[in-house]
Amino acid sequence: MIKDIGIHMKGGVITERDTEYCTIRTRIPAGVVSCGQLRGIADIAERYGAESVHLTTRQTIEIPHMDPGNLDAIARDLAANATPVGSERDEIVNVIACPGSERCIFANIDSIALAQAIDARLFGKEMPVKIRISVSACPNACTSPVLNEIGIIGQIRPIRVPGLCTGCGTCVEFCKEDAISIKGGNSVLDHARCVECGTCVRSCPYHLLKSSGEHYLIMVGGRRGRHPKAGRELITVTSPDVVIDVVEKIVTWVYRRAWSGRLLSDQLDELQFGKFRDEIRALVPEEMVVPENSGGISDGSER
Repeated sequence: MIKDIGIHMKGGVITERDTEYCTIRTRIPAGVVSCGQLRGIADIAERYGAESVHLTTRQTIEIPHMDPGNLDAIARDLAANATPVGSERDEIVNVIACPGSERCIFANIDSIALAQAIDARLFGKEMPVKIRISVSACPNACTSPVLNEIGIIGQIRPIRVPGLCTGCGTCVEFCKEDAISIKGGNSVLDHARCVECGTCVRSCPYHLLKSSGEHYLIMVGGRRGRHPKAGRELITVTSPDVVIDVVEKIVTWVYRRAWSGRLLSDQLDELQFGKFRDEIRALVPEEMVVPENSGGISDGSER
């Protein structure tokens, strides 16, 4: 439960350069806001004197130049609009997501539903460090999951229908990683190059490349900013429910062990990330973990 510390102390209240005013950041999980909520934010902004709002990189809306004396009233109005005051400090901030399988032709997972489920469980939890969580439905990584403290990427692994590949080379042409070649009339995958985006599966005109099923790569410790750093791979699992469970375990681990005043990415070695990764992999049921591929487009014989 998030304790009530008063609106003036919430992370979504940001003091501006002119300290007579503040900006109010809203909470909009996965960046999805209804038309009615959007109109409501505009009405609230105008009611308290704002001439514009700001769309942020974390898929929220900020109302600038607010009088701190109106904060309690603004917070009540935003809560009634189901777009309450958001989060920005050392806590779990707005969880972001790409359009996902609802709209994007490249998507492998329902990123929006997953982001909203994670947000519902964890948003606003006080932490020793800021935790940004990003969900991307495919390795195109439009929401930069590798540059967030916790990143989730939807993947699928191609499986060839054995004995039927025509060697037409369509998958070779569509693969952006140059990971597929035709040998002996069959498609062959270089797993070291493959990012498991699923493009080859969708491109096969004869539907002879199938998906192994959606799975979720979870990464930890990325960061943006002046010295960006890619996160480290933790585990790949087969279920969104397992993703949520693992993310909660990551948050608990960080809450208990991380130090304030330093980015999570700078603490991973001291926090024994490798040991934590082993512990997570031991806790998740084996059938829910995606093993590393040994290479080649599978013919499905191991399934």
